[in-house]
Amino acid sequence: MRALSTRAEITATRFTNEYHWGDFKGDPAKMMERYFDAHLYFANWGTRRLMFRVPRGTLDVETAERYVYADAAASLTETSEHLIIDLYADREPDDYWEETPDLGSMVDARSGLIAGDLRLLYLAWLFAVQWGEVDDEDTEPPVPAGLTDLSASLEAIVDFLEIDEDLIDVAVEASPDLDEEDPGEIAEWIAALPPREKDKLLERVASGEGGQVQALLLRRFRESESGQPAAASAPAQTAARTAKELRDAADAYKAEIAKAVEERSRAEAARREAEKAAAYAKHLDDLSAREASAWQRAAALIETRTPRDYDQAVTLLRDLRVLAERDGKLDAFTERFLDLRRQHRRKPSLMERFDAAGLPG
Repeated sequence: MRALSTRAEITATRFTNEYHWGDFKGDPAKMMERYFDAHLYFANWGTRRLMFRVPRGTLDVETAERYVYADAAASLTETSEHLIIDLYADREPDDYWEETPDLGSMVDARSGLIAGDLRLLYLAWLFAVQWGEVDDEDTEPPVPAGLTDLSASLEAIVDFLEIDEDLIDVAVEASPDLDEEDPGEIAEWIAALPPREKDKLLERVASGEGGQVQALLLRRFRESESGQPAAASAPAQTAARTAKELRDAADAYKAEIAKAVEERSRAEAARREAEKAAAYAKHLDDLSAREASAWQRAAALIETRTPRDYDQAVTLLRDLRVLAERDGKLDAFTERFLDLRRQHRRKPSLMERFDAAGLPG
């Protein structure tokens, strides 16, 4: 491992390398085949890659190939002992990530897969659909239960790879609710295991394989409940949809959401305009009650000869004109305003403001 990088942080279970120039000397795919169970690569120019390795005995190859068969976005590698799911995307450069995404937040999805949870594989298939690597006429693989309630690790994977959430929302329509295991039934099943077998499992937990043992126990419990190997089992498919149908449905869903957002935006704008109009009408009512003093106030502001007071005077006079239009007294306003304008015709800055405000000239 050290020969691959002089800067990497290397422990008994982890290889972490962050670099800002040059290329990594190692081949992540080969490292996964030989040493590791999970891999994450993230580059700010847009490349993202996520790999999980599982023992061959925990996942049926034929089942895996129904979900993962694309060329790049979602591919499957077989070795003599393992299956490796490889998810890859080259997308727009990242300019908003404050820190590197955490592989630890995603790795529990691997344990779920070992325990028979196929949601990771289905999300991988949707990811390939999103990237256009699944033919339009290809039908979707069996839709697993629980897509409406993704685990935290699966949510983290969706966020990291930016799997189209509208596509997921369309897909979940065919996903039944996830059955929850009864802790009491699991406890009874574990209690019935042979003591020697339980001792071996505890030894594995003590050696740091707690997550794998948990997944193994859940897998075996589910097999005992269903009467068939979890690796070979897949959810029943009701009405398989094609990749094109899913894409089209997701596009229609996006358009529906966009339309709803636009309608809400228009309604909100109309509401704000109505509130603004009501507030201005009240302002005109208040101005009507003090119209005489408002004319005096405008004249006093003009006498100061300051730009700021000129602006306030123009605003006040413009409101007086709107009030006159509302009350049918526009001729009286025009006559009085033109008299005011003649009094101050030698003030060019004020005249410019009158003209810009559309006041009579």
